[in-house]
Amino acid sequence: MASNWVPRTKVDWFLTVLRVVALAAVAIGVLAFIAQQIDVNNPFAQRVNPDATGLTGAQFRGLVISGLAQGAMYGLIALGYSMVYGVLGFINFAHGEVFMVGAMTGMITSNKLADAGLWEANFVGSLLFIVVVSMIVCTLTAVVMERIAYRPLRKSPRLIPLITSIGISFFIQNTSIVLLGPTSKAYPDMPDWLTAKRTIIEIEGTKIMVICVAALAMLGLWLLVERTKTGKAMRAVAEDAEIAGLMGVDVNRTIVKVFAVGGAMAGVAGILWGVLFRSVIHYTGFLPGIKAFSSAVVGGIGNLGGSMAGGLFIGLAESTGPLLILEPLGVSGVSQLRDAVAFAMLIGVLLLKPSGLFGERLSAEDRA
Repeated sequence: MASNWVPRTKVDWFLTVLRVVALAAVAIGVLAFIAQQIDVNNPFAQRVNPDATGLTGAQFRGLVISGLAQGAMYGLIALGYSMVYGVLGFINFAHGEVFMVGAMTGMITSNKLADAGLWEANFVGSLLFIVVVSMIVCTLTAVVMERIAYRPLRKSPRLIPLITSIGISFFIQNTSIVLLGPTSKAYPDMPDWLTAKRTIIEIEGTKIMVICVAALAMLGLWLLVERTKTGKAMRAVAEDAEIAGLMGVDVNRTIVKVFAVGGAMAGVAGILWGVLFRSVIHYTGFLPGIKAFSSAVVGGIGNLGGSMAGGLFIGLAESTGPLLILEPLGVSGVSQLRDAVAFAMLIGVLLLKPSGLFGERLSAEDRA
């Protein structure tokens, strides 16, 4: 009987060593953190990093909430990456700039409302208005992008639309500079009742609002994809566009709807970003876009629920990782290493499970 055993190559052994080293570093960092929390004079904690002071419960809770709020925005942007990849099989790197357009639209609209006195007088109504405006603008941006740049290249090798998306990204960035200038733009001040910390959990109301809005947006998208005829068409095209077309599905219209929905989610994320950080610039979409793509890969590309979960994972990693793992190990300047921790977590997940935490959802052509 033939054996299925395959000898391990040098690359296999190298990856195994990387996995062991990564897991060991995380384990030692977490153990050192726990030891410091128990007693900063603990011999193990003192040996690893005698300067570490640990975290209070309020500080740790604040880091977790901040990570969830930022991760929720990454997850919303990641939905656009996953939806386009699931249908067309390529990564739309211009999607981060759609997010930036949403943030800029919210900045312009909110400042106009503030000048008219409506921002303070009716903040909830103003916020709903700028969310709707941002979703409309981002939806139109994504639809025009698909119609002009991607549809003519649909039968081309995947590398061509990928490179095109990078070109579109630079085009949108520079268009923003021409129209609005290169300097950063600020949102108006948030109401005191929103920025104040809640007395029970001592967390800023802004972060709670971001998490709640992101959860509602994700719920709405899930209902659209799983419970509507449009969602059924999207899933059919993602599975096999040719067969879906033969069954009566309008493939072109469905792909446009995929871009439109992804753009709308990016618009919501852009508003939340502006409300949370209150400052946007023409390259605001670059780093969040890359992290959102990482979120989609971590959760499982093409998997909508996985993409949202991946965003939360990346957000928590970059928020808590520096103080939970690096600082106990004696690494200096951990506050400047948030981005490095986030991408290190991406590499770690890919080393342990290349298909993502929740598995990829690929079309029949990609699985072949």
